[in-house]
Amino acid sequence: MTTRRRDESGSALVELTWLAIILLVPLVWVVISVFEVQQGAFATSAAARAAGRAYALAPDDATGEARAQAVVRQVLADQGTPNQRARVSVTCDSPAGSCHTGTSVITVRVDSGVELPFFPAILGGGRASFSLDATHTVPIGQYVESAGEDSDEETDP
Repeated sequence: MTTRRRDESGSALVELTWLAIILLVPLVWVVISVFEVQQGAFATSAAARAAGRAYALAPDDATGEARAQAVVRQVLADQGTPNQRARVSVTCDSPAGSCHTGTSVITVRVDSGVELPFFPAILGGGRASFSLDATHTVPIGQYVESAGEDSDEETDP
């Protein structure tokens, strides 16, 4: 009996192609997901800073709350994440009871999340998301002059 040797020419290319597909597809998904999360983190941080400034520059607390909400939506849209969900909460440490006095400290927290792109349905029932949050603290005196401070201008008698 004679044994015939099997010709394996060309099989290395096929094996390399399948190996590349099996390894590269998950690697590309991880890289894209990391970029999406990073973009969302930058957007959330910028939104918290802008909301703090908008709240501090508002004439009163109700207007400041509305402006902070609007600014967060606008900043997220400007950063390329218009559908990113966000929840804004503003707290105030003020001895006078109003957040718009000269010694108040405003803290704005933006809770947000990013959905991971191309999440395979086989790994879970719904879309996978990554939670993000950012906090920005603003001393009100940084943007608003206290009502009790004297002016530097001299007045004629």
